[in-house]
Amino acid sequence: MDSNNKEGLNTRIEAALNTIRPYLRADGGDVQIIDITESMDLHLKLLGACKTCSISEMTMTAGIEDAVKKAVPEIQNVIAVE
Repeated sequence: MDSNNKEGLNTRIEAALNTIRPYLRADGGDVQIIDITESMDLHLKLLGACKTCSISEMTMTAGIEDAVKKAVPEIQNVIAVE
C-alpha cells in the first residue's frame, strides 16, 4: 500500500474513531491506531481504562469495529493489540 493511500485511510479511520472517542474518554479510556496492514487489517491499541475494562472486547466489536467498518469499508478486520 502506498503512503498516500495509507494516509487517506488513516485520516478516515481517525474520523470514525473520533465519533466514539467521547464515550471512551468519559470512562477514562481511548484508542490509538497502531498499523494498517496490506491485507487491510487495522491494529488498534486500547488505552487507559479501556485496556483493563471487563467489557473492552464488546467495546471493540460493537463500538469501535462497527464505526470503523461503516466509515471505511475497505478495512477487513479490527484487531486489538498490546
